[in-house]
Amino acid sequence: MASSADAVKLKDEGNQHLKEHRLAEAVASYTAAIDLDATNPVFFSNRAQAQIKLENYGLAVFDCDQAIALDDKFAKAWYRKAVAQMAILQYKEAQANLKKVLELVPNDRLTLTHLKQCQAMIKRQAFEKAIAGDGKISVLNSIDYEGIQIEKSWQGRSLDITATKDPETKQVVVDIKGLDREYLKDMIKLFKDGQRLPKQHVFAIVAKVNQLLREENTLVELHQRHPKLNDSVPEDAIDLGSAKLTVVGDTHGQFYDVLNMFAEYGPVDPENHAYLFNGDFVDRGSWSCEVALYLYVLKILYPKSVFINRGNHETNDMNINYGFADECEHKYSKKVYEAFAESFGALPLATLVNQSYLVMHGGLFSDDKVTLQDIKKLNRLKDGNTQPPKEGIAMELLWTDPQPVNGRGPSKRGIGMQFGPDITERFCLQNKIRKVLRSHEVRNDGYETEHKGRLITVFSAPNYCDATGNKGAVIDIDADDNYNPDEDDGEGYRNPDVNSPWKLTPHQFDAVPHPDIRPMAYTKSMGF
Repeated sequence: MASSADAVKLKDEGNQHLKEHRLAEAVASYTAAIDLDATNPVFFSNRAQAQIKLENYGLAVFDCDQAIALDDKFAKAWYRKAVAQMAILQYKEAQANLKKVLELVPNDRLTLTHLKQCQAMIKRQAFEKAIAGDGKISVLNSIDYEGIQIEKSWQGRSLDITATKDPETKQVVVDIKGLDREYLKDMIKLFKDGQRLPKQHVFAIVAKVNQLLREENTLVELHQRHPKLNDSVPEDAIDLGSAKLTVVGDTHGQFYDVLNMFAEYGPVDPENHAYLFNGDFVDRGSWSCEVALYLYVLKILYPKSVFINRGNHETNDMNINYGFADECEHKYSKKVYEAFAESFGALPLATLVNQSYLVMHGGLFSDDKVTLQDIKKLNRLKDGNTQPPKEGIAMELLWTDPQPVNGRGPSKRGIGMQFGPDITERFCLQNKIRKVLRSHEVRNDGYETEHKGRLITVFSAPNYCDATGNKGAVIDIDADDNYNPDEDDGEGYRNPDVNSPWKLTPHQFDAVPHPDIRPMAYTKSMGF
């Protein structure tokens, strides 16, 4: 018969897994301990810590609540609950729990540090709410692009930058001469040498990309030409010709892995190879500025071959918590971060490929009635307020996650919700698409096919945060030579893997060495 001693052994096993960053195994061991003895608050609290490391903040809060119910003077459970709440931007709730910790453990240094940060974030949110009006002053429209002095230390290539204001849109239109493939090569070498671009170049690059993104729809539509089809390009769709499209998941500032990915799978080529980056290219990793500028220069050079969806980390609150804001300020200036933040608001929220594959960062919706048309109609640039709301379609496109069981459930993150295979099936059938591609979650193999083949998760940051040991992956979408148009009755969305004109091919890659700089090296936050 199992005993509490057996449960403690499982807890110790979980602790060892946690120490070695085997987080799923740690959760499994703690869960087994709880199954044997559900009266020990330590088991729940330790599982909460593993869930925090897995970014399952909602599950962490649940476990802490279980521990607190067993022992309301268990300071560590109150503390971990507060940490999880701060990670999902619930600062007022976290503040109350941190004060509870200090009642139990007065003057605890780490708790005091968290409380100070929490209070600062509450004040900041109140200030931003107080100054928010019908619109927001554009940082990018207020910059004197031609008047910015190039740093004296700069010995690289010069750019001819001019800026004019469009009398109709009131937006500044930036023109950059000299930004070419050779500049990109020099920029990559510069970044690998640990150096930086002049701020004038950075502002101009960000402004130019903002301009390009504003011209794109909230739901970007891409169309590849198939050699066995004589189809026309749908209205509003961008014609990729016969180019292969590679879908890239989260890269999270892992610049050297992004370089390796292009080395493995080939550069952008307007005739042969387009790329779609599916959000979360900043935060966590300590080369987020470099990744963002790399993707932005590619967007300028190849505006009809490089596409970027917004992720939940291309938002102000996440950037302040997870490193990008502080990294920008350390490497360039606070105003550079504000320029990037403005451009993030112009990023499209989803991409429809070949009228068959919907690609978004997070996932599907809390309402079965949501359609592709509803996504198209979203005005992501409304009134200059481009931070996503806390609920609704835009939030869910960035935040939701799949679950293995049917129906909908509470989010393991604590934000958004989870959706099951039946939700994905209904959405695909109602909207006549074959599959949903999304990112947003680490997968050990870099990708995972889920929901009976209807949904694919792709994650492109190998060994995420230098800790998880996962592979990175990308998904290629290309013409399938085995496709038989004579057997296509137009109902392929009902059987997505049968006689499809398109093949989806995953490719995996491993992490590569990088300079000895830890993740979130520049952040002033706690780095959950």
